[in-house]
Amino acid sequence: MTESAGNKKEDCHAANGVKPGRNGMVKNHHHHHQYQKQEKVYHAACNGELYSRPFMESFEETPMLVAVLTYMGYGILTIFGYLRDFMREWKIEKCHIAREREEQKDFVPLYQDFENFYTRNLYMRIRDSWNRPICSVPGDKFDLVERSSSDYNWTFEYTGRVVKDVINLGSYNYLGFAENTGSCATAAGDVTVRFGVGVASTRQEMGNLNMHEELEKLVASFLGVESAMTFGMGFATNSMNIPALAGKGCLILSDELNHASLVLGARLSCSTIRVFKHNNMQSLEKLLRDAIVHGQPRTHRPWKKILILVEGIYSMEGSVIRLPEVIALKKKYKAYLYLDEAHSIGALGPSGRGVVEYFGLDPKDVDIMMGTFTKSFGAAGGYIGGRKDLIDYLRTHSHSAIYATSMSPPVVEQIITSMKCIMGEDGTTIVVTQVGIFILCVAIGIPDLIVKSDYFSVHIGGLDKHWTFIFVLRCRSRIQRLAENTVYFRRRLREMGFIIYGNNDSPVVPMMLYMPAKIGAFGREMLKRNIGVVVVGFPATPIIESRARFCISAAHSKEMLDRALDVISEVGDLLQLKYSRHKVLPSLDRPFDETTYEENEE
Repeated sequence: MTESAGNKKEDCHAANGVKPGRNGMVKNHHHHHQYQKQEKVYHAACNGELYSRPFMESFEETPMLVAVLTYMGYGILTIFGYLRDFMREWKIEKCHIAREREEQKDFVPLYQDFENFYTRNLYMRIRDSWNRPICSVPGDKFDLVERSSSDYNWTFEYTGRVVKDVINLGSYNYLGFAENTGSCATAAGDVTVRFGVGVASTRQEMGNLNMHEELEKLVASFLGVESAMTFGMGFATNSMNIPALAGKGCLILSDELNHASLVLGARLSCSTIRVFKHNNMQSLEKLLRDAIVHGQPRTHRPWKKILILVEGIYSMEGSVIRLPEVIALKKKYKAYLYLDEAHSIGALGPSGRGVVEYFGLDPKDVDIMMGTFTKSFGAAGGYIGGRKDLIDYLRTHSHSAIYATSMSPPVVEQIITSMKCIMGEDGTTIVVTQVGIFILCVAIGIPDLIVKSDYFSVHIGGLDKHWTFIFVLRCRSRIQRLAENTVYFRRRLREMGFIIYGNNDSPVVPMMLYMPAKIGAFGREMLKRNIGVVVVGFPATPIIESRARFCISAAHSKEMLDRALDVISEVGDLLQLKYSRHKVLPSLDRPFDETTYEENEE
């Protein structure tokens, strides 16, 4: 999954400072200067100098024993599932799930057989790990309403107890704007008093407020595009706008791990859909080349248009799209590019402008820039940005624009206020890194004094018979804190021996669990220790690639992360989750974003 276009897979890995190890795993060089040297070769040789920064992703192969035990676990569960179905058929055991009516027994089944079987016999055993009700703001911590089940998770009852201060490692609160205090909450409250909660109309009728137009201008400015358009629902931004951009006679090339909203939008468009391997540029280029050479099936006429659908950060893998290579292929074959930045906008790039800024690319090279306000901005809805003629076209052809109710005013204000905070237009961001140096001559010296906070540090130092005042105001913005938290959390998990997926800079951190019994066990054991996590299994992932997905936030303090990491390590030892065969050597004197690997021969 880490190959690049241009050269052979093996050459690219070696040039990237990573070489294949046993069982398909990789081994990194031990010294940073070696890594830097090899990285330059990687850029020039494999990508035509498309990358301006290191691009490191990790997808360690599943150990053979773990894979075998995982298949055995699912096999045992399947056998017992059929046994329980037999007992339900003979009324020995009660069946709680929806079933076909007696008079419809001879009809074609309404439910998909295997997924219904999976829900009935596997999902229900660990259903308590999902849909947990919370009763507070989902910030760095939250309060959880306790519930219990007396019928093996078919139904739940509330105990009346509230679990306080659970550390939140599951919400998409990347920049920490999910809060009920501060400028965003105050502004949203004021707007609610003035405008109310709902608009009760569409944008094209009586629901177009001045703040909607202000938001769209702000989004366009933030993205660096000519124009932008906003929608009240992130999922519908994809599913209802892709059909307006493509139709019969068009070809859509979709990454195999694209979100369900992209998949649904592509299907609703009635276009021909072809899927390429995840982040695999050879696979994408082959489909592009074949599309140009052969054209449409049967008639062999040229495609009306070719649209490439990709995401910035993939929410289940934690991987970042190889955007420089995708843009290069898009230009080479004259295709269009649709980029979904639901998870990457606000979370990547020096100023939070997403994966385009992360790679130092020109926004004009992306034809359709899509994103949501549900993650980094702590609100709801989505946007599409691009050329003005594109946005004008969507205003009259998009089902979301024509038929959907306008975005709620307090939600709009939340987005505006948080976006201005990110852009530094709210008047609170410190942009000066060093105010000045003042020297006052005196007869005595003073010891160094350091005053630090989350937002700035002041250093007052004395040198012999001179007082030297050095005031350094270091703006630790939310974006910087998120980047530091992400790299620190990922590095510590690797040092502990867990298998984690994705890019080093991705705040989505999947940790592999594999075995079905460990999905529920991990979630329960973590909650016992006041850590809230999300566990994910089939059908959201391949059936043997169950995982826990951590979402890192700028709101997390280092103390919180250390506490969570200690608990993860404890539970990992309890459940034997430290599958990695890479031994990571921690080093206290290295920069926070470096990691060294050594093959574990044990």
